[in-house]
Amino acid sequence: MSEFQNIGLIGRTQSDSATLSLKRLMVYLEREGYSVILEKNTANDVVDPVARVSSKEKLGEICDLVIVVGGDGSLLAAARALAKYSVPLLGINRGRLGFLTDITPDEIEEKVGEVLSGKYMAESRFLLEMSVSRGGKPIGKGLALNDVVIHPGEYIRMVEFNLFIDGQFVYAQRSDGLITSTPTGSTAYALSGGGPIMHPKLDAIVLVPINPHTLSSRPIVVEGSSELKLVVTSENTANPIVTCDGHDSVLTEPGDEIRVHKHPHRMTLVHPLGHNFYETCRSKLNWHRS
Repeated sequence: MSEFQNIGLIGRTQSDSATLSLKRLMVYLEREGYSVILEKNTANDVVDPVARVSSKEKLGEICDLVIVVGGDGSLLAAARALAKYSVPLLGINRGRLGFLTDITPDEIEEKVGEVLSGKYMAESRFLLEMSVSRGGKPIGKGLALNDVVIHPGEYIRMVEFNLFIDGQFVYAQRSDGLITSTPTGSTAYALSGGGPIMHPKLDAIVLVPINPHTLSSRPIVVEGSSELKLVVTSENTANPIVTCDGHDSVLTEPGDEIRVHKHPHRMTLVHPLGHNFYETCRSKLNWHRS
């Protein structure tokens, strides 16, 4: 018997292609005797009157495995919601790049079947926890599997802040912002900003300045256990925004403190056997093949 009996499904909403793959996946799982639970927003697209339906958070309590049908953004959202429940996630790509959702639509039955029969590999990925305080009082927080970003928002203006790592002052920076990225996020926005690619197994955080005013300002890689603090300075002419994976935006003011550290709960990402990080880089980033 498979270790995965109760299987939650989360789909990219308002996507015809994702809905088609979800229906195909449901037919397969139900035929094989698995208990299927649809996330409630996904259920609105699939419209199956006999399917069990649950909130995204409840899936973490009742499911042995959650399968996400969509792009990397869909899996990022699922990871933020489900990390504290330790339920493993498996991704079927119905997006663009697909660094995290690595099963293609035409191999659903084959690859999902392999995973359910125990032929899989699991990776543990950590998330970042962000909080913003003003005058010592919390005003916002969020989780990120990819990155926490401070940026000027809708206005093209320099952001000014002081950076501290483990209580030590690092620098005062004027730039378009700062990307604080996990190894998972190192192939996303941080890569576009000139950051290094980090293997998912690394216990490290990379800080990538966005168009810094000082050309000598370069990405810094620090321990994954580091405690980061950014203080928004009084010289700002705009109110910087902090986002987690592009969501959970918090509008800041001069004097606000932004703290970022590793979240206590990790996310388990499941891959079919044969998954290779470097092969993923080659195919997704169009590296030269010899």
